[in-house]
Amino acid sequence: MTVPQHIITIAAIVLGTMLTRFLPFIAFREDKPTPKYIQYLGKVLPSAVFALLVVFCLKNVSFVSGNHGLPEIIAIAVTAALHFWKKQMLLSIAGGTICYMLLVQFVF
Repeated sequence: MTVPQHIITIAAIVLGTMLTRFLPFIAFREDKPTPKYIQYLGKVLPSAVFALLVVFCLKNVSFVSGNHGLPEIIAIAVTAALHFWKKQMLLSIAGGTICYMLLVQFVF
């Protein structure tokens, strides 16, 4: 890339970042109530994103051959147990990830 292309690329990235950061504050001002559909999306999207991540992570797991998905099932159980026990999302995600990595590297 040439120097002008670098500058244009950086400017586009800065503009895109600023737009995504400032647009919600411009569109949804403090003096007006937040629309109901935005409140609804704020409630359902986090769960939908996590469900999508679970499906994405398990899409290539074969439950009929190999390890029969045991490392994945155990890691999901550890993640769920940690979340129900401590109710801290980062701890649950980190614990499940570490558990899966240890199982894949040393057990299966």
